[in-house]
Amino acid sequence: MAVSRLKYPTFFNMNASRSNPLATGGGITTAGGYQIHTFSTTATLSVSAGGSVEFLILAGGGAGGTYSATSGYAGGGGGAGGLLTGSSTVLAQNYSIVVGAGAIGTGSSTTAVNGSDSSFNGNTAIGGGQGGKDDTVILNGTSGGSGGGASTRGSSGSGTAGQGNDGGSNAGASASAYGAGGGGGAGAAGSDGSGSSGGNGGIGLSSSISGSAINYAGGGGGGAYTVAGSGGLGGGGNGGIASGFTSGVDGQGGGGGGGRYASTGVTDGGDGIIIVRYLI
Repeated sequence: MAVSRLKYPTFFNMNASRSNPLATGGGITTAGGYQIHTFSTTATLSVSAGGSVEFLILAGGGAGGTYSATSGYAGGGGGAGGLLTGSSTVLAQNYSIVVGAGAIGTGSSTTAVNGSDSSFNGNTAIGGGQGGKDDTVILNGTSGGSGGGASTRGSSGSGTAGQGNDGGSNAGASASAYGAGGGGGAGAAGSDGSGSSGGNGGIGLSSSISGSAINYAGGGGGGAYTVAGSGGLGGGGNGGIASGFTSGVDGQGGGGGGGRYASTGVTDGGDGIIIVRYLI
């Protein structure tokens, strides 16, 4: 009588390649079948098995133009940090994660302070532009990921294509027009100042890469003589008059709000963030 052979199944092949990556680094969470790595500061993503990943790269926001020591002139809102989303392939190696800080506002009427860039795997998001300043020296809003809004006597900055939008223009300085422009956001340009009212910051964009929907990269509101602009959805700081202006939100890359004559402080841009996720 023939003896049958017991056939054992092959459970795995130790030499087979993984279809999904595996990595360590940053704050690690899981949601919806993804492993998510969140970086709020510069660090390293250590990949032990390569594959395709999704990313969100957000630069630091620009400072608001809050310094103004003469007349009723106002400063523009800071531009949001540049925002990049997409996918790329990673190999089994270490990857530098550079998270850009938000700009630190300064009372100097001649110094522009853009946000810092963020980068991962050859992709770089550009820091947000400084909101325009208006004093004895006029400093225009600067270009960046999103552009800074115009001061009451200056011009606005431009955004970077694919990352953000332009800052808003001013209302034109006159006896009844002291509204500065709002900073640009990832989803829309900053609004123009109107009469003695500041323009609102441009709205940001929503992403669920972290496992929940969050708005990123809103522009700062413009300063004004009577009614200041609101910060754009996505961490943009509110504009102000002699007070009431706020900084951009950290982790959302928002632009700082602009201020006006007799401002008692300065506003910063919000820090950026980098999020990487992959299926597990």
